[in-house]
Amino acid sequence: MEELKPDILHEVIQKRFAQANKTSFGNALLIGGSLQYAGAILMAASAAVSSGIGRLTVATQRENLTALRVRNPEAMGLDWSHHGPVLDQVRKCNVVLIGPGMGESDEAAELVRATMRAMRPGQNLVIDASALNLIADHHIMVPTDVFTIATPHQGEWAKLSSVMIPYQGSMELNDLQRQNLNLDVLVLKQHHTVVLSDNRQVQLQIGGPYQATGGMGDTLAGMIAGFIGQFAEPRRATEAAVYAHSAIAEELAAHNWVVQPSLIADYLPNYMARINTNL
Repeated sequence: MEELKPDILHEVIQKRFAQANKTSFGNALLIGGSLQYAGAILMAASAAVSSGIGRLTVATQRENLTALRVRNPEAMGLDWSHHGPVLDQVRKCNVVLIGPGMGESDEAAELVRATMRAMRPGQNLVIDASALNLIADHHIMVPTDVFTIATPHQGEWAKLSSVMIPYQGSMELNDLQRQNLNLDVLVLKQHHTVVLSDNRQVQLQIGGPYQATGGMGDTLAGMIAGFIGQFAEPRRATEAAVYAHSAIAEELAAHNWVVQPSLIADYLPNYMARINTNL
């Protein structure tokens, strides 16, 4: 298996052309955030905004919308209990992230199922957290005609794929189940995160235990959505987001006992600018 190296950042993060406007850098929809887990979708939204996504809409529980407007005024908000406007937005976006903090209620499962059905060919779909469990528990089909990235930790992957944690060291087995589940990219989060896609397997060798805190995966999911939304090749964009997430954490850990996920989002625009100028 290849090591995921910093070259991926220089390959993906390219200078913006002078005539660009917000429509040049993607239109993302993030779906998640039950009342209990509102912070998850807020952190994902912060990461997507900081990554440079052109337009961002967040569909969440109505009670979370005030916090969204305060924390992320750049994002538009939708009450996820009204499926019509949410699914209209699904059809307009080039990337949809579903799952952070969503919870596992029957209502959440219904929204996941409706979102899967509303996706259109040519779109990109990132499935994270609760949505992965809901897909497993409710036997929801992942669409075959969109580019789909799943970002499970090891427990979520065991539930979704039936590859139990002791056997997840077999990349052949993980990759077989990735294909069976109609996933174009699998980001398997573990001590050394691996990214599996067709004819390519890479492993992250940076990062550390200072990342072992709630919200780290939500921030990564938001970064992946933001990178995919604005950069051309979704496989490489995913790999770049995975690398940048841990590289930033590693820098911050030099002066912090634990790295708060929100700090990664705050640091991201500066980090991307340094990559773009080769600093």
